Amino acid sequence: MTLGEVSSIRDAYSETIVELGKSNPNIIVLDADLSFSTRTHRFKEAFPERFFNLGIAEADMMGTAAGLASCGKTVFASTFAVFASGRAWDQIRLGISYSKLNVKIVVSHSGIEVGEDGYSHQAIEDIALMRVLPAMRVIVPCCANQTKAVIRFVAREEGPFYVRLIKHSLPIIYPENLEFKLGQAITLKEGKDIAIGAIGSMVSRAMKAQEILKAKGISARVIDFASVKPIDVSAIKQACDETRGFITCEDHTTVGGLGDAVAQVILSHHPIPHSRIGIQGTFGESGASRDLYEKYGLTANHISAKAEKLLNC
Repeated sequence: MTLGEVSSIRDAYSETIVELGKSNPNIIVLDADLSFSTRTHRFKEAFPERFFNLGIAEADMMGTAAGLASCGKTVFASTFAVFASGRAWDQIRLGISYSKLNVKIVVSHSGIEVGEDGYSHQAIEDIALMRVLPAMRVIVPCCANQTKAVIRFVAREEGPFYVRLIKHSLPIIYPENLEFKLGQAITLKEGKDIAIGAIGSMVSRAMKAQEILKAKGISARVIDFASVKPIDVSAIKQACDETRGFITCEDHTTVGGLGDAVAQVILSHHPIPHSRIGIQGTFGESGASRDLYEKYGLTANHISAKAEKLLNC
């Protein structure tokens, strides 16, 4: 896959987990009756004896994942983000996070990007719910190549992870040989006026916002914070020292997600003007994802306008 090409991160997940399954017979994959949507059906086709469909019973799936992990298995559990983080939170909290078990929760269909499925299926609180758990690491890839690198990383790293994917395809931002490093942000564009930190589907929009700002004579630094937890404290501190403002962008509520993680560092290190782009104090609604991103202010134009406003404070 070449840079700029649009590709599915769900397909990247399934391709990688099948690849890993060939060399690691210890990998088990679970799903909650959504294997075609999460793309885990490909693992089932390759390794039927190591795939289990737990049905529409997400809490049971997480409990089963914990049990298998306690017996030494590396378990990947997949479903939609709203079901994994909401319906099964108690089981994740007590059964997986508390015991620091080797379960990788890889979810799809996150954020308002789900679109027409409406607010009942739009997980905009899941990062906050997972980030608050002491042992849980939270990763939000922004393209297919980064997703592959993330899945390879979590498969060999012990302990629980929450990996957040989306439904639709995204532009390729990273080369195929990317090596993911937990807790390390990646600066995609250098800039001295304002820093724009983004995750997931908002990274490509932040890159477009950087181009809009550049045309207006504003130098914007774009930082990919795929590792939401642990967050890269040094990258935030450096941006605070070298720019005049900081904006975070996420398809998630502005409470408890990337925005809060970055703000905590800013306020404790070097307070500078900062603002958060995300869902603010409301649920989502049914509609085309493009229209929803426009309505809730998650477009490149909204990011660039917010940056200009922040710099003019």
